[in-house]
Amino acid sequence: MITIRPSAERGSANFGWLDTKHTFSFGSYYDPKYTGFGNLLVINEDIISPGQGFGTHGHQDMEIVTYVIAGELAHKDSIGNEETIPEGEVQRMTAGTGIRHSEYNHSNQDLVHLLQIWILPDTKNLTPSYEQKSFSRDEKQGKLCLLVSGDGRENSIKIHQNVDLFASILNVGESVTHSFDNDDYGWIQVIKGEISIVESTSTPDKKLLSAIENTSLSAGDGASIQQEKEIKIISSQPDTEFLWFHFKS
Repeated sequence: MITIRPSAERGSANFGWLDTKHTFSFGSYYDPKYTGFGNLLVINEDIISPGQGFGTHGHQDMEIVTYVIAGELAHKDSIGNEETIPEGEVQRMTAGTGIRHSEYNHSNQDLVHLLQIWILPDTKNLTPSYEQKSFSRDEKQGKLCLLVSGDGRENSIKIHQNVDLFASILNVGESVTHSFDNDDYGWIQVIKGEISIVESTSTPDKKLLSAIENTSLSAGDGASIQQEKEIKIISSQPDTEFLWFHFKS
């Protein structure tokens, strides 16, 4: 079952320095149909103006993943990390027993565009920790690149939850397939371009084309994937980019 979450139906707020879109309920935005998806609680698409940012604030018992789409985000936290996260890099912060941090755009002219993701950890009261890695465009081009995983395999960032987070960049007509076991479920979030999601076993061609037509997603759109054995993700625009979450049962 594939359920689309249209970009236009997300929550939104514009504070002048911050333009933000909420896939799930967040802050003053509440939608009883979208209070999260399993262990995935937040996907916020943020655009931060030059010379602006989030002042020091706290988190607890949350795995926070930041994916920078454009620009550079400065990070400083209470456990001694002071880092810059440029385009293409991914950050994981385990809030655990409590952490305070700030996020800032130090550029005088460039926006910072990012996705911030909150995932419930599998254990409460973890020791706060931090990890950051770079993933090149070549690693994502034409395939699913593993960014974050519960076991840290394939040089991915380790997270305290049984989830694999992938990124992919596809050109027109390129596709990737992904399989599920048991009661696994997934979420896809489109960053740029346009994709279609189909069952990879769909035949003949007319059925495949019909399915593509009915499951088209553009930038900002998301979709939940449940009770599927295998899906195919197909790009219909150049430089299509998306994130793919696979939660394991």
